[in-house]
Amino acid sequence: MVKSQKILDAGKVQIVVDHRESKNHVFRNLREFDVLLVRKQLKTGDYICSDRVCVERKTISDFIQSIIDQRIFKQVSEISDCFEKPLMILEGNPDLLFLERNVHPNMIRGALASLAIDYKIPIIWTRNAKETANQIYWIAYREQAKKKRGVAIRCPRKSASTRDRQEFLIAGLPHINTKLSRNLLKKFKTPKRVFSAKEDKLMKVEGIGKEKAKRIWDLLNKEYG
Repeated sequence: MVKSQKILDAGKVQIVVDHRESKNHVFRNLREFDVLLVRKQLKTGDYICSDRVCVERKTISDFIQSIIDQRIFKQVSEISDCFEKPLMILEGNPDLLFLERNVHPNMIRGALASLAIDYKIPIIWTRNAKETANQIYWIAYREQAKKKRGVAIRCPRKSASTRDRQEFLIAGLPHINTKLSRNLLKKFKTPKRVFSAKEDKLMKVEGIGKEKAKRIWDLLNKEYG
């Protein structure tokens, strides 16, 4: 099933936090902002800031350990599958990156290169938990208050039904969350008909409107490359 979470309070930024992160200093610092924090057991990532942005947070020691046990590549692969704009926050003194453990520096450099080039994961450095909380909040604020994006957990279960997968497929269109995906499927009945619909027909679906219809039409009809 595709899970989605709407912003509950008008004008208030919402951040979905993995339940394992709710006991650390980042979570406590986030509570100082005028923000709605929703704790959930997330399949991937630590902080969801919008329907397209999810943050994987790592301290330097955790980052090094995840390179050693190769966990890092599984994590970034999963977050990339679920979110359009995944990113990583590395928390701690960068001068300690090559001193934290007895790991060859080239192994660390190789991992950083792979994250940036192979997985296209931006990396943001923060010095401590307070700075991490500030960065996460302002990412969420930018996405929700400035870009007018909602919050959604967009990653299907392996056992998802055909209905769930159809909703997930349509929810991949620009500015389409699960609710709008369902509205489109109820109107057009099949994903194929959604993709084939003219712009004026898309506009008539509840919650779509002229701007979203144009974005969908442009994406589906623009030549690749």
